[in-house]
Amino acid sequence: MNTIDKELESRRGEIHFGLEVLYNLNMRITGWDIPELDEKEASKKLFAMIEEELSKLKKEVNNQ
Repeated sequence: MNTIDKELESRRGEIHFGLEVLYNLNMRITGWDIPELDEKEASKKLFAMIEEELSKLKKEVNNQ
C-alpha cells in the first residue's frame, strides 16, 4: 500500500459519512416536497442520480 492509498484509506469513514449525509439530506428534502413519497423508488432514483453525477465528475477530473 503506497502513501496515497494509506491517506485515502485513513479517511474512508469520513468519505462514507459525507456520502451518507448527501443521501439522507436529499431524501429528507424530497420527503418534504412529496408527502406520499415512495421511499424505495426515491432511493433507487437518487442513487442512480448520484452515480451519474459521480461519473460526470470522474470524466471532468480525468480530462484536466
